[in-house]
Amino acid sequence: MNTTPSISKVAVVGVGAIGGLFAGWLGSRLPAGHIRLSAVARGETLRALREHGLVWVDTEGAEHSVAVNASDDPASLGVQDLVIVSVKGPAMPQVAPAVRALMGPHTVVLVAMNGVPWWFFDGLPGDAAGLRLNAVDPGGATAAAIPTSQVIGCVVHASAAAPTHGRIERIKNNQLIIGEPAGGVTPRVQALGELLTQAGFGVTVSERIQRDIWFKLWGNMTMNPVSAITGAPCDRILDDELVRGFCSAVMLEAQAIGARIGIPIDQQPEDRHAVTRKLGSFKTSMLQDVEAGRPIELDALVGAVCEIGQHLGEPTPSMDALMGLTRLMGQVRGLYPEPKDTP
Repeated sequence: MNTTPSISKVAVVGVGAIGGLFAGWLGSRLPAGHIRLSAVARGETLRALREHGLVWVDTEGAEHSVAVNASDDPASLGVQDLVIVSVKGPAMPQVAPAVRALMGPHTVVLVAMNGVPWWFFDGLPGDAAGLRLNAVDPGGATAAAIPTSQVIGCVVHASAAAPTHGRIERIKNNQLIIGEPAGGVTPRVQALGELLTQAGFGVTVSERIQRDIWFKLWGNMTMNPVSAITGAPCDRILDDELVRGFCSAVMLEAQAIGARIGIPIDQQPEDRHAVTRKLGSFKTSMLQDVEAGRPIELDALVGAVCEIGQHLGEPTPSMDALMGLTRLMGQVRGLYPEPKDTP
């Protein structure tokens, strides 16, 4: 499916901070009438979008209101040219049917999510080619609803906050990396890149998007859960020699797995720590989720990598410890599912 799409109907599934950023910029920075913007929403978010539109605040503090055709019935929105999915990993099995309802044979689905996605090994050669990850797609329901042939992957290097429903603030950075799961540069990914560039994003088209996903994961698969367990911002984590050493051990295990699946990383953990340190004192998204009482996005960041290691026979003792500790913390707080068979 490499034909150049005509992108005029766009729907966003997951109008949180990043989904709202996509919607806000696409809805206000493109020429009037260039796209018809829709969103799948429910509850307070749906009410806010219908009453006030989507509000986003620029760096000068000016508010912009964007009209959005919002509905809790995705089928009523019709078939879309582009569906942007930006939800936390735990929500993906629930929203997959909504995405399916928006799709026709030529719909492109841009997946802008953290961690290892369900389609990661489709089109990726190597020891784990075609591997299905139960950690991120239990029973394969998402893969069945959304064919990988219609997916474009996306790594988001931007941040924003959604302090209230339908309002986006504190936008920082604007970088996106997009790419085909099967690799290469196709007309449809180029067309999507041009649309996103018009909307104000800095877009890089990757010839192997899995590399970019894995490299981002290599840093945040430790900082996120460790901050969630400890309540510490990232500078405190890196300032503690023992904790930083533990994070490095997890990263070395992930690095070994990456080499086995054809995605080697030529940095050392300390190199990545230096990059993170430059960002100053900040709370990770998982720590923010814990503080807000939201489900934690653990499986896509850590559980999936543990599962890949098991498939390859690669030992992951430090990673397993991180997974177990974070999982237990989440279960105690009601932020991660309890085991089905409790001893």
